Amino acid sequence: MALTVAKVSEEMQGNADEIARLLDGRTLACAESCTGGLVTQAFAAVEGSGEWLRGGVVAYQRESKVDVLGVDPEAPLVSATVAEQMARGVAQCMHADVALATTGAAGPDGHGGVPPGTVVIATCVDGDVRCMEHHYDDHDDPATVVELAARDAITVLANALAAGRHGSVSVDTGTRARHAERR
Repeated sequence: MALTVAKVSEEMQGNADEIARLLDGRTLACAESCTGGLVTQAFAAVEGSGEWLRGGVVAYQRESKVDVLGVDPEAPLVSATVAEQMARGVAQCMHADVALATTGAAGPDGHGGVPPGTVVIATCVDGDVRCMEHHYDDHDDPATVVELAARDAITVLANALAAGRHGSVSVDTGTRARHAERR
């Protein structure tokens, strides 16, 4: 079996560059589970990121999410509750104004009763947390789900910051995902 590695696409990089501009003096931190650091990698590649990127936490197992990010140990790992707690936790531990978090079941199997290809993205902008659940049809290829989820997480944050009012924007993240927003 050949190993497929997720990578930062040109689209992701373009949106990461735009987020750098839209932060307007604010700082950013990321908490990632299913995207495994790909979101933070895209931000780290932006020129001048040392000025605004506080860092990223890859918390893949429950214990890491609980110990580092303060996630409820009883909450379902692939849920809006955990994504929101991850976003708040990384913002707090890194003293960031803006945070982005991802958790999910990239596939090929589900997790805790959640179907494969399910990813939950949370944004925390100046303390206001919003969450969006995505369902990807490409769950037979986890690397594809990781890339799509990372792209969509960056797009969701870029659109929220561009709108100037966190969470009040219609987000088109492509045809390969279905999503629902939670405030």
